Amino acid sequence: MIETTGVVFSPESIVHRQPSSWRGLDAEIVQLSRLEPFEYRLCGPRHLLIASHRGERNDGETLVEGLPRSTRREFSRRLTFVPAGSEFSGWQAPRALYRVSYFYIDPVGPLVDPELGSGKLDLEPRLFFDDPALWATVEKLTREIERGAEADRLYVEALGVVLVTELARHNQASHGAEEQSRGGLAAWQRRALDERIEAHLAEPLSLMELAEQVRLSPRHFARAFKQSFGQPPHQYHLARRIERAKAMLGHRDMSVTEIAVSLGFADTSAFSTTFRRFAGETPRDYRRALA
Repeated sequence: MIETTGVVFSPESIVHRQPSSWRGLDAEIVQLSRLEPFEYRLCGPRHLLIASHRGERNDGETLVEGLPRSTRREFSRRLTFVPAGSEFSGWQAPRALYRVSYFYIDPVGPLVDPELGSGKLDLEPRLFFDDPALWATVEKLTREIERGAEADRLYVEALGVVLVTELARHNQASHGAEEQSRGGLAAWQRRALDERIEAHLAEPLSLMELAEQVRLSPRHFARAFKQSFGQPPHQYHLARRIERAKAMLGHRDMSVTEIAVSLGFADTSAFSTTFRRFAGETPRDYRRALA
């Protein structure tokens, strides 16, 4: 059975739980029963892996101890890992009926094989991350929870070992990337970030999503990004928008206002202020000088 150390909802009546318990692993599928605001929290002695099968909210925030708060609105098919003893909490006004699988892993139990490395690793918190291999294992375990008493115990225990091994692998990959970040970003990381930023110049910059793309925590990412690009992410993003604006101003088929809107600025005034700060003159003056 799921112990009182499981995720607590308020109000509890808003969710339906389908629990299962195996050697070294407790699990449950939690399904929201109605679209009403709710809160949730956990601080327990076991690791918690969260698989959000359906996660859409109009408002809310999620906190995993050691990471920045997230107000992400859409997190379907995303994973979250909360190390044993860490706090997990939040609230949301749901847009769709929330459905999630929780996996409670005994940190010193039979699934944690020291030879696999998982017993020695200090597993780090992760919020709304993507890992296709880990997700595939989660889906198989979720189907076994749905089978209830008909679940194949030997199969589930084997999947449990795979689950912990995949967590250890993901942690090692992330830790290795962060160790590398002390000397700046690797070439593949710089290339991936540059392509992402150039493709989304008109959209708000999400530090969490950029950090996740190159498998770094937000804190390590911000430091490594500045070391590699010479500017913090937000400033670099603005600078690239202005460089794109300069290229667009060289053509006469768009007005200054149209360029401002296409690059995501709230209005022409905000665009002109930012352009002057980076280029030393207004967009109109820059265009006239090109004539």
